[in-house]
Amino acid sequence: MTDPSGPDPWVGFDGHESVVVAQDESTGLQAIIALHSTVLGPALGGVRMSTYADTSSGAHAAAYADALRLSRAMTYKNALAGLPHGGGKAVIVHDPSNKPPELLRAFGELVTSLGGRYVTAGDVGMRVQDMDVISETCRWTTGRSPENGGVGDSGILTSVGVHLGMRAGAEAALGTADLSGVTVGVIGTGKVGGRLIGHLIRDSARVIALDPSAAARSSLDAEYPNAITWVDSLAELLAYRPQVLSPNALGGAISEALVEDLAAAEVRLVCGGANNQLATDRVGDLLDHAGIVYAPDFCVNCGGVIQVAEELTGADLDRARATVEQVFDTTRSVLERARGEGITPVRAAEREAEARIAASLPQGGR
Repeated sequence: MTDPSGPDPWVGFDGHESVVVAQDESTGLQAIIALHSTVLGPALGGVRMSTYADTSSGAHAAAYADALRLSRAMTYKNALAGLPHGGGKAVIVHDPSNKPPELLRAFGELVTSLGGRYVTAGDVGMRVQDMDVISETCRWTTGRSPENGGVGDSGILTSVGVHLGMRAGAEAALGTADLSGVTVGVIGTGKVGGRLIGHLIRDSARVIALDPSAAARSSLDAEYPNAITWVDSLAELLAYRPQVLSPNALGGAISEALVEDLAAAEVRLVCGGANNQLATDRVGDLLDHAGIVYAPDFCVNCGGVIQVAEELTGADLDRARATVEQVFDTTRSVLERARGEGITPVRAAEREAEARIAASLPQGGR
């Protein structure tokens, strides 16, 4: 049921097909599922779990806005990845440190009620084991464990795609796709950022990492002894003057105010695995004016969705990995288009995705 005290239902809409706001008092489920587009096929996108800062009313306006924004990005991401899927996203407003199985099953029932229009997957705050529980009540569930017909943690191929996108971005920003000797500042070292660090170390890049988690630091230091320089703040990270900044935590990391700091630190490229890295649309213009190349997140971090989409057709991780290899060429094409048309990389990526969507429609449109 929708909450009449909730957010204006039109705020944040951008061609969305539908939004479902649900509450189940018996399990404590409060969820939002946003379907942006099903033109290319069933909407595919992850479900994230968070308490969110804005929970003063039952509406959870921040969660609502997140679902709308992320679902739109999934439409573009899936199109750029060449997947037969539209874009959707779900949000569960709940503490991710305590996930009652009955709540997860209730969410599965909610997805099932959409009759296949939305296919869910793991996202922030959700683990493979959680997706296994959701799959008990929903056949349209991906991101499951190998024991349950899945291909495991989607961070594996997300990091591969980000690494490839970073190399393409470096080619545009630094004149070479070789990251050897390049200083890369990595923000967030979880399931994507941590694996990305491994790729960078194998490239002989210099890695400066920011993550408050002592456990993450210890784990990566054990895996890559003396290979990572850890810092405690973004200011400290920028003092190392990284040529590349890689946001891999939550969205909105690149604010309008931060662009000036990035320019002062002579950052040349922003490329990471986080969704919605730019806090506002204007940030893309500011980065462009500052001469900082931005590799759009929905272009480079599609490895995870390619991986989970593979579960729908056979769960072949090697085949999914081969598909992810296209990220380098796609990112290169987007950045070349941006330069050629005098537009930002974000707009270039959107145009490329829109062209792919339009090409799938019968002549004359939907």
